[in-house]
Amino acid sequence: MNISGSTRLVCLLGSPVAHSISPAMHNASFQYHDLDYAYLAFDVGEEKLASVVEALKEMNVRGFNLTMPDKNKMCTLCDRLSPAAEISGSVNTVLNENGVLTGYTTDGIGYMKACEDAGFHIIGKKMTLFGAGGAATAILVQAALDGVREISLFTRDPKREHTLKIVSSLRERTNCTIRLFSYEDEEILRRELADSQILTNGTNLGMAPYEEGCILPDASFLHKDLIVSDIIYNPRKTRLLQMAEETGCPHFNGLYMLLYQGAEAFKIWTGKEMPVELIKKKFFL
Repeated sequence: MNISGSTRLVCLLGSPVAHSISPAMHNASFQYHDLDYAYLAFDVGEEKLASVVEALKEMNVRGFNLTMPDKNKMCTLCDRLSPAAEISGSVNTVLNENGVLTGYTTDGIGYMKACEDAGFHIIGKKMTLFGAGGAATAILVQAALDGVREISLFTRDPKREHTLKIVSSLRERTNCTIRLFSYEDEEILRRELADSQILTNGTNLGMAPYEEGCILPDASFLHKDLIVSDIIYNPRKTRLLQMAEETGCPHFNGLYMLLYQGAEAFKIWTGKEMPVELIKKKFFL
């Protein structure tokens, strides 16, 4: 990879970012297309985000990704928002066009493409989704926009204003039936899972170093026709996915969601397709 005086910068902002494989996969993709771009990661917390974004605009960077804890605040710093970003109140990808910042959320797109990649077709089906953070919200929004028939959303606080606003907006804009429930109501959870086709963990429960965490009390909540997915990819097989395997449920982790959300961001910045199969072989297998 050659750095020149005209190399365009793309970067990742968040905290922590040292573990991210985004720089590796984007730089490999730039090299594949012979593009004069470079991708770097910067540890930037929410309190410094506004000043860093202003500096990036001044340097005319092509764009940047955001990870926790910066996704929600970035919404307030953009000049324009994609429909999904506007509904979710979360931005993970920004395009800079001569100082005009357009915010996108590609997490939900990444999740839906990961489902397709795994051979699962969930349009017109019922989903049970856990979580109300940035990633879970992005999945909720994209699933509803793409045509998932019904979503049962389980959160810590079903009456949280931010979540209610998103659900209300989706009810107005889509034909998706969305119902809100509390994590704590196990009887309702069992009922909703019984006729769901896919269960999605959009929380960090089960992520290293807290691998014992799980959204379900035990495997009896699962049934063999239920697809089980987890946005976590460290560890690659969470306790939830272990339960799914033991029950005979088809399942997948968050690795390909990461890949495909990155591929969507790459296309936004460059207009080109990320060489997905190459990146899979190099970093994901």
